[in-house]
Amino acid sequence: MAAPTDSPLLSVVMPVYNEERTLREIVAAVRAVPIDKEIVLVDDGSRDRSREIMDELARAHAEVRAIKHAHNQGKGAALKTGFEHARGRYVVIQDADLEYDPADYPALLAPMERGEADVVYGSRYLVDDRDPGRERDHLHHYLGNRVLTFVSNLFTGLNLTDMETCYKCFRREVLQGIVIKSRRFTVEPELTAKVAKLPVRVFEVPIRYRGRGYGEGKKIGWRDGIAALWAIARYRFVD
Repeated sequence: MAAPTDSPLLSVVMPVYNEERTLREIVAAVRAVPIDKEIVLVDDGSRDRSREIMDELARAHAEVRAIKHAHNQGKGAALKTGFEHARGRYVVIQDADLEYDPADYPALLAPMERGEADVVYGSRYLVDDRDPGRERDHLHHYLGNRVLTFVSNLFTGLNLTDMETCYKCFRREVLQGIVIKSRRFTVEPELTAKVAKLPVRVFEVPIRYRGRGYGEGKKIGWRDGIAALWAIARYRFVD
């Protein structure tokens, strides 16, 4: 695949923290999507071999860029760094695990390419008749997400089905008006609250999903849910 131009169509911003088991595979999956893109890997102080693997991938593939934090700061900080380095017309968030399928990028980009949206969320809970057998998240994660999404909608006035989704895709100009303050996973409700305050069009599209458990490295727990509720209220009133 040809190297991306200085201004590719898509910047894939991928926070990385102790993902040595999946990093090569997810980068390969992203590279396989036939879209002009760059892959911005942001290591957030990993203690495994993730940083070495990032360097290896960046040397081997011109479209891969490796950026490193000196110490762990959290997903929000990694996204802030990645957004600052993104050069694409559109920017999508990609986790470094294998829960989300990069083959959904064309579906995320389509409403923006048609001129119908400025921000597109990939929902794990919208029904797609073409793929009725998709795996769902574990029950307690599903219920927690539904509660957080409902409360977020109350505060923002949006009508989302999946506020906590990783797959958020933006016109780059939208992100230039957002300053991220969250460090950890509260970045999801913060981004949603700040998007809701802008004069932008927000779409949702169905995506594929394969949820992993704590034994596979899932990092979100009930404390993050409590923090998310606080963030929903906070960022409704604070920029």
